[in-house]
Amino acid sequence: MRYTPAGLPAVNFVLDHESEVTEAGTTRQVKLSIKAVAFGALAEQAGRLPLGQAFKFSGFLISARTNKSVIFHIQELNPI
Repeated sequence: MRYTPAGLPAVNFVLDHESEVTEAGTTRQVKLSIKAVAFGALAEQAGRLPLGQAFKFSGFLISARTNKSVIFHIQELNPI
């Protein structure tokens, strides 16, 4: 947990996703790791999430300040 210069709680972490999808009649393994950030009360909640448990996250993607990666800004999270 960190705090912005304005005093807003913030938490940075990495989300991992694994699933199988069917594409053009073939099963494909999908794996993704993405940097994520949450602010405010949601940051406090996200900071207490148990590792390895499945959750559904909603939010939006932005380019990192370096423009070399993408960051997922979380606006909602729910256990699956």
